[in-house]
Amino acid sequence: MSLLLSSFLNFINRTVFIRVLGVSFLGINGLFTDILIMLSLADLGLATSMIYSFYRPLANKDNDTLNALVHYYRKIYAKIAILIAVFGLSLLPFLNQVVQFDQSIPHLWLYYLISLANTVISYVFVYKTMILQADQKNYLISRNNILFNTIRSVTQITVVLLTGNYVAYLGIQLLSTFLSNLILSRKVESAYALHRVEGSDGIIDKKELFTNIKSVALYKFSQVVFSGTDNVLISILVGTIWVGYYSNYNLVIASIASMISILYVSVSASIGNVIEVESAKKKLDAFDTIQMISLWVTTFSTVCLYLLLGDLIAIWLGKTYVLSGIILSAVIFNFYVMGIVQPIWVFREATGIFKETKYIMVLAAIENLILSFILGRYFGIAGIIFATAVSRLTTYFWYEPRILF
Repeated sequence: MSLLLSSFLNFINRTVFIRVLGVSFLGINGLFTDILIMLSLADLGLATSMIYSFYRPLANKDNDTLNALVHYYRKIYAKIAILIAVFGLSLLPFLNQVVQFDQSIPHLWLYYLISLANTVISYVFVYKTMILQADQKNYLISRNNILFNTIRSVTQITVVLLTGNYVAYLGIQLLSTFLSNLILSRKVESAYALHRVEGSDGIIDKKELFTNIKSVALYKFSQVVFSGTDNVLISILVGTIWVGYYSNYNLVIASIASMISILYVSVSASIGNVIEVESAKKKLDAFDTIQMISLWVTTFSTVCLYLLLGDLIAIWLGKTYVLSGIILSAVIFNFYVMGIVQPIWVFREATGIFKETKYIMVLAAIENLILSFILGRYFGIAGIIFATAVSRLTTYFWYEPRILF
């Protein structure tokens, strides 16, 4: 119910945003989001390796090792936050080349800096909240996120209606991110009795940790390049305003996907336990069950979206915001392909088979960039989105299941 309320408020928020600020600012918002997703490459898959390293101390109730790991990751994430800030600031001189409008947008640099600060802040606390994922307590993260998303949406709607100020809109988002992460971090500290630990070298095996991180890093790098370039390419090849039109479709897709993802998030830690202690038959049974549910849910959602998404956009925002049928087909096809490989990704993370699959993601990322550029030049937005789906189908869509089995 809370998730439905949060999704509903996101739709109201988007409606007010478009009516008051316009689709141009919506395009800027979507473009900056993709740029900052690519900046998260500095993480290099550390979060996945971090969750994996928490499993054993949590299972053994080894508080000393848990605290040592948290202290170690805190130092790493502080450096990552600084790195993202430096990389983000280095992109400032090139903003006008990426943002393509018929007329210049004032204060573009300020909008970007606030968005960058929002990304940097999220890295300050993440090393603690990952403990909840490893301990099968994702519901606490979801509950916290839904609460703050609700407060943020209501506040942003009110402020935009009263002031029509985009800086205030971004400022509220920045404050919400900070408070949400801070409060959740404090709860984790209290629940797991976390405290500062110095001299953790003798408690944790850093060599093993770095081995795991390196195995994930290339995969993560390729995955972010793969998924974080669509809006940038749309902005450069088609125009930034079209990022705004496309982002409305993405909002609906993301809302559906977030509801479906609850299924996978809720069982991910349990699958990690099944992988560790159960027989091969039990592992296969667990996979078959999740795969069956995934196919039913994804297929049903895909059919509904294909039949209703265009009408929803027309009723919600107006026919001006409805994209062509070929773009809708590309969006829906991409959604379907992503949905039916989710069980593979859940098991991949639980089994840690990044070493065996990292190069296929590199190939997928390279293929996606080349195809997106070529098809985007000739077919616009539809070409860029279809390129993403084709790159998935011809690479890890068939390769990762083979490796997993």
